[in-house]
Amino acid sequence: MTAVRHGAQAPARWQLFACGFALFAMCMLAASAGASLPHLFPTPLTLDSDAKLPAPTRYTYRGIHTTLMQGVDAPLRVRLEATVPAGLSDVLAFYRTELRKLGWQEQHDGAVINADHIRLAFVSPLGPAALKLDRKDSGTSVHLVQKNADMATKANVLPEPGQAKLVFSNIGDKEAVLTINERTIPRPAGANAVALDLAPGEYSYRLGVPGQPATTNILTVAAGDTWELTVGRDGDAWPPLQLY
Repeated sequence: MTAVRHGAQAPARWQLFACGFALFAMCMLAASAGASLPHLFPTPLTLDSDAKLPAPTRYTYRGIHTTLMQGVDAPLRVRLEATVPAGLSDVLAFYRTELRKLGWQEQHDGAVINADHIRLAFVSPLGPAALKLDRKDSGTSVHLVQKNADMATKANVLPEPGQAKLVFSNIGDKEAVLTINERTIPRPAGANAVALDLAPGEYSYRLGVPGQPATTNILTVAAGDTWELTVGRDGDAWPPLQLY
């Protein structure tokens, strides 16, 4: 073994080993730094021009959900759900910028803005809209909804001001019965849907057809919302569907 003393020069093979080790360490440091660069220097979120509702091009998940009714040309309601790999404040800044460009007016009444959750209401050119942002792991979950007031009017499902509306449909071959808000509402097979107004709140209901177990559940409605309860062709109660 060759000892290395202060002021002495190490043999060539030791110099080579030391250089190789230093180079390996520098490469590891560079790789580690490269992996963290997106967090140190985040790139701005840019608009995806192909999305039905404003959304950034960068995402790990994105889905669009539309509510349609027969005889109405356009969706009554469009909902965007996405997960964006960016901070909550960056996603909020993106949406405030892009929604303002589209003429959406932010409403300050009832707004919730804190470190982990954001809830904002808007008035869009088509109708009421809402944005919900939540911190999710290292990214942000997005829930954006836009309603179309004209289409809801054409479909006769627009709620009265300050009220919610419930539509009861029966497409089965037996009479269906809905019990809600101390009212019992029968609908014969093949009859047109019926609508009733509800004050905002939480309602327990019972829905079913003779000869089959009834479904009991709780429906929470807000002012300006329209929901539908349907009994299907096989007599089963479908989950509540928000129409507007």
